[in-house]
Amino acid sequence: MLYNSLIELVWQPVDSWRSWWLALSSEEVHLRHVETDVLIPKMMREKAKELCADKVDAFTHCCKESGILMAFKCRKENSALKDCLIHHYQNPGFFEECKQQYIQEKLEYEKTGIPAKHRGQKLPASM
Repeated sequence: MLYNSLIELVWQPVDSWRSWWLALSSEEVHLRHVETDVLIPKMMREKAKELCADKVDAFTHCCKESGILMAFKCRKENSALKDCLIHHYQNPGFFEECKQQYIQEKLEYEKTGIPAKHRGQKLPASM
């Protein structure tokens, strides 16, 4: 009896397994080590740079004007930028927000097969 149920389980069509996987809520999705330690922090860095855009611009402007002496002249802008970025990196809510966004993009990719960067592009009208 156990053998029959195992065979039925193994011989399920791929589509039913895929639909089962996609039906999981975002909290139940298992994230690989590379996703939690590399990809989500990368997303956090990108979003933190957007949130600290004024400080990034101030630091960039200072570096362009200072030239070779930027290490000495732009300390104030550099520390303000680091403080802003560290504030976002150490915020657990920000990590969760980025994690949920990553999971949504991952599930959308599994449904459509289209990466997030190509989703906004439209197909040409004529070929």
